[in-house]
Parts: sequence; structure tokens; C-alpha cells
Amino acid sequence: MKPMWSKVPLGTELRAELGPPRRVRTLASSPRSRVWRAEFGGARAVVKQLVAGAGADERFGREVAALRAAASANPPVVPRLLGTDPEQRVLVIEYVEAQTPSADWQIGYAAALGRLHAVPTAEVRLPAWAGPTVRDVEAFLKLAAQLGTPASDAVGAELEALCARLAARSDRRQLLHGDPCPANDLHTADGVRFVDFEQASLGDGTVELAYLRIGFPTCWCSTAAAPGLVAEAEAAYQEASGRQATADEIADACAGWLIRGDALVERARRETTDHLARMVEQDWTWGTATARERLAHRLGVVAALIEQEQLGQLAETAQLAAGLRAAMLKRWPDLRPLPERRP
Repeated sequence: MKPMWSKVPLGTELRAELGPPRRVRTLASSPRSRVWRAEFGGARAVVKQLVAGAGADERFGREVAALRAAASANPPVVPRLLGTDPEQRVLVIEYVEAQTPSADWQIGYAAALGRLHAVPTAEVRLPAWAGPTVRDVEAFLKLAAQLGTPASDAVGAELEALCARLAARSDRRQLLHGDPCPANDLHTADGVRFVDFEQASLGDGTVELAYLRIGFPTCWCSTAAAPGLVAEAEAAYQEASGRQATADEIADACAGWLIRGDALVERARRETTDHLARMVEQDWTWGTATARERLAHRLGVVAALIEQEQLGQLAETAQLAAGLRAAMLKRWPDLRPLPERRP
């Protein structure tokens, strides 16, 4: 029988640096990676290998670069990176003992996200965040026609201007997690640590702050917190990040997620088809909600936020969003709101 450590793909240099792994246990992971818990010199750690395939080297590079950059945050917002093996796409990180998140977990989450976005990035090499494009605008306008709520020319102009504003803000070079979901946040006695930075990039942190309102658009565990709790979490984020996100910026970020059909499916199925058009013909469940339930929530958030704040740059879009949500609820009256509690 082969020794247990042979299952952990540690190269000679990494094994010499850390010592042989003991008490190895396989952990659950996505199809894109293999993950183990092990002990090195009596201290527990996590070993992660990015599975060979399209984009694996890039995802490994993003994760390593992000963990190294985020290590400067105080209090910590990521586990310590203990070692890497680029040839095998393996990284070893500190094991963090996670606790059950509190009922108001969004506040600690948002504070940690703010600290993450505030770390220095002048020397960080990561791609710029990629926002919605004209193709997303066209798909959203097509959806409106399919649901019997055609958009005015003004909506198309507003959404094209939205895409331009979001693209311009990517120059802000804040460190973005890329998938800051419930499950990628470890709640500990000393605060939240984020893991799984395979999609890390540089851009405007507001696009991730918007997750709290828009329902965690890249995540299987989509949830919707009460407005008062969202306000507390946003205040915690802004204090931790040292930057005040304006109502215009938050609305733009939410509207950007609204029009992206790829934010209705898991990563492996993105960039494959027009998921907004597909949603009209069939609904599907992804994690805690269906595609139609996710979209109905996002429509309501965008319509209410723009109307409440009287934001002129998306006024026509807000009216269309309200009309689309009403049309969806009439056509599919059994749609449920997103769950308030995380799984």
C-alpha cells in the first residue's frame, strides 16, 4: 500500500521546505481543484491543487498573487500562504478553524471585504475586472421584448453608458476576490478570512460590495438580507475600506449584475449561450434559488434603489426593471423570494 502522503502532490522542494505531510484528509472541492487537509510539523494546513485544463495556470497565478497581496491586511483577511509549487499548480495555506456564522454575518463579511479591497496593489499583477458589454445589453433588451415589456431607446442608451462607466472604474485597481460568496468566507474568532481567489482581479470594489444587495450573483448560495442589515454591512465596509461608495456607484454595480445572463449559472456554463433568453423557456435551480427567482430579486433591487435615490442616470432602466419584475411575477406567480439565511 502506498503511504498516505503520496496522494498529496508535493514536489521535492516544497516537501523539503515544509516537511512530510501527516494526517492527510481529502476535503470537498469544486471540479477545478483537489484539496487536502494535512499537518506539517504538527501544524495543520490546507493543500490545494488546480486541476489541469483550460485556464488552470492562469487561475493558479491569480490565486497566488491575490493571497500574497492580501497578506498585508491587518487584521488578516486571508489565511497565510505557506508555500507554492507552480509546476504542479499546488499551494499550501494556513488551516483556519471556522465557526458557524452569526445571524448578522454580513457585517463582519463586509468589513473584511473592505479591508481586502484596501490593500496596496501598486506591484500586484492581476488582470482588470471585466464588466458587462454591449452583448449583455442586447440580451437584456431582447429579454424585455420576450416578456412583453419592450424597452425604449433611452434604456439602451442608459445601459451602454453604464457599461462604459463600469469599465472606466476598473482603473481603481482595488484587489477583487472575484467570487466573494458565502462558503468562500471563513468566519473565525478573529474575523473573516476569504479563500479561493482563482478569479481575483483588480478593479472597483463597489462591484463586490453590491453582492449584499443584488443577492451574491456569482454564488450558488444566493441570499437576501433585510435592508437594515445591508445598511449596517455597507457602513462597516466603508469604514474598513476608507472609501465612501456613492449611491450612483452602488446602483451602477447592481445594474451591471442585473443585465449579465452569465450571473444566472455556475462558472462552467458561462459564456456558452444567452441565459436570459433560455430562462424564458425554462427555469433551473442553482443552489438556493432558481434562475427566475434570482432575476426577479435583481430587478426589484435595481428598480427600488434607483427610484429611492432618484438616480437620473438609470431612470428609464429602473422603470423597465419594475415592469419586467411585474411581468415575471404575473407569468410565474410561484416564484419565491431569495432566502434570508445562508445555508
